[in-house]
Amino acid sequence: MYINSSYKNHSVLDFKDKSKPLIVGSCGTYRLSSHPKLPTYRPRGRVDFQIIYIASGRAHFHFGCPENETIVTAGNIVLFRPKEFQKYEYYGIDKTEVYWVHFTGSDVKNILRKYGFPDDKRIFAVGTSLEYERVFKRIILEIQRRQDDYEEMLALLLRHLLIIFHREITRERILKNEYLDREMETAVSYFNENYNRDINIEEYAASRGMSISWFIRNFKKYAGTTPMQFVTSIRITNAQMLLETTNYAVNEIARIVGYDNPLYFSRLFHKQKGYSPSQYRKKQLTPSPKRKQI
Repeated sequence: MYINSSYKNHSVLDFKDKSKPLIVGSCGTYRLSSHPKLPTYRPRGRVDFQIIYIASGRAHFHFGCPENETIVTAGNIVLFRPKEFQKYEYYGIDKTEVYWVHFTGSDVKNILRKYGFPDDKRIFAVGTSLEYERVFKRIILEIQRRQDDYEEMLALLLRHLLIIFHREITRERILKNEYLDREMETAVSYFNENYNRDINIEEYAASRGMSISWFIRNFKKYAGTTPMQFVTSIRITNAQMLLETTNYAVNEIARIVGYDNPLYFSRLFHKQKGYSPSQYRKKQLTPSPKRKQI
């Protein structure tokens, strides 16, 4: 096992200091290979803030209580706030490598919010980067060497770390949104092209590698309706157009827009438009009464 850590006050004890907006207390790294396990248990948490970056392997966290286990893999950071229950383990079999930093100050909460770390979230996907490791190592070295103005340098380095984390979090969110938009646009295009066929929403979601619940939830956010409601809307809209512009029988229009059962189509059309298909056609063909001019 490899360990490299440094402590501002030459003590592993945590501390709270509000004399400055942001103060780094300690920083370090652990790398497990042959050592079987490295556990941490702090039932009352710490009085400072802590960021743990999983650079490789994975870590086992128990948020809230010892029974709950959450496995956090490489490319994520975990943020602990003061007095939060802490229990986690690193295992040699996982080839885990982590970097950590403890910090305090009078304005930590606002600084974290500014850089995209909301109060109600503790795990953030930031990817893996040698730049993160270089900054952590600089922090460790600054604490160890204690050169002139090193405390200011520590605060700057931590802000640097928070900023590059934030940039990656933002980039991941944009990529996720771009993927979501592409998938929803693909679905809308597919439904418009195939609305008159027998569409199985669950099969469509599976063909795109999505769970049915995830697809329906996100399609509704995108389009304002569920996928099936969207398809039905296309069918009814096209049925309206055919009723207004052609002499096709209602049975034929039902078949054209995707309904094998004309009676079901008529009931659905009435539910959507307030008229049966025949009543709707008659209403459209009946000229509106002219107003009497005075």
